[in-house]
Amino acid sequence: MVDWAAHAAARTSRLKPSAIREILKLTQRGDVISFAGGLPSPDLFPTTTIGAATERVLRRHGATALQYSTTEGHPPLREWVAARYANVAADDVQIVSGSQQGLDLVAKCYLDPGDAVVVAAPTYTGALRAFDPYQVRYRTVETDDDGMVPEALEAALAAGAKLLYVIPNFDNPTGTHLSLERRHAVVELAGRYGVPILEDDPYGELRFEGAELPHLRDLAPERVIHAGTFSKTLVPGFRLAWLIASPEALEPIRRAKQAADLHTSTFVQAIAVEITADGFLDEHLVKIRDHYRSQRGYLLDALDRELGGGDGFHWTRPSGGMFVWMTVPSAADGTPADTTALAHDAVAAGVAYVPGESFYPDGGGLDGLRLSYSVATPEQINTGIARLGELLRRATLRDV
Repeated sequence: MVDWAAHAAARTSRLKPSAIREILKLTQRGDVISFAGGLPSPDLFPTTTIGAATERVLRRHGATALQYSTTEGHPPLREWVAARYANVAADDVQIVSGSQQGLDLVAKCYLDPGDAVVVAAPTYTGALRAFDPYQVRYRTVETDDDGMVPEALEAALAAGAKLLYVIPNFDNPTGTHLSLERRHAVVELAGRYGVPILEDDPYGELRFEGAELPHLRDLAPERVIHAGTFSKTLVPGFRLAWLIASPEALEPIRRAKQAADLHTSTFVQAIAVEITADGFLDEHLVKIRDHYRSQRGYLLDALDRELGGGDGFHWTRPSGGMFVWMTVPSAADGTPADTTALAHDAVAAGVAYVPGESFYPDGGGLDGLRLSYSVATPEQINTGIARLGELLRRATLRDV
């Protein structure tokens, strides 16, 4: 019998389970209303369109679509991605098997053990899980409703960093949006301290209101690796995403991808090209935005009704994306909030959220929690927030 634990590489000790996935396991009871998973609504999946596109691909390109392909990605798809951005050529596009692979490949190619990565506090837990195995350190940056606070960002960069990770549009987990002024500050500070930026943008096309702002890559193309995806706009099951950067920046990433999986599914890439060829995605995005705009409204209305009485509860009001971030006050007797400890009580009460601690690399966030409004029905949102409100008022010794 082999003792596999004894033979495991040291880096595997840093492979932490996803707190979100663990919470989702607890929500399998039929009476638990979940605001935990940031899942796209399956009601929005264009199954008929995908089925028709699949048939056309097999009919027109069957053998080619089922064959090995190039590591860089299916040329027509790279051209389509490039055309969605300003001043991007197909050679600047690398197709990857989901954004998570993109994060992993960037970390694999550009981070050594002991390197410092600058991240927001809080930040996307999946990015932390992607960076962790490469034995990095983290420098966290305070945020407010406009994103990273420039003074805190400068302090983190000045202390020394190898990479800056940013979600500028409708951040996961906070839902906040990096303002135009802050975008200029981020790229200026990164340039001043010589730190490249990994710009993660899964939610940028889920804007409900306000003017579209430039990508960080638009402001500093020589310094930014931009990550985009079909997971939130088409279907997550395609596992189809892309990185945009200079060919020089992408070269080691391409070699690493070739070693990892040779290339992303030729068949899925061909289907995506077929679907997007006639402008379907832009039409579909109107439907997606309308749906999530309504969902956000139901959630914010429910929070205002249940917890909006001036007792110290605070939550963000996103202008896009899928998430609201709530901070919970200390109890009336001074006991600090602990949303991690409350998470199991919440599931027992029939409602689930993600504790804020999950989004901090080095501790913190016990007074925060993430709520996703993407999947629950309006009725479930009202019922679930009523349950959560009662739980939180009891936990903070407010009147119930």
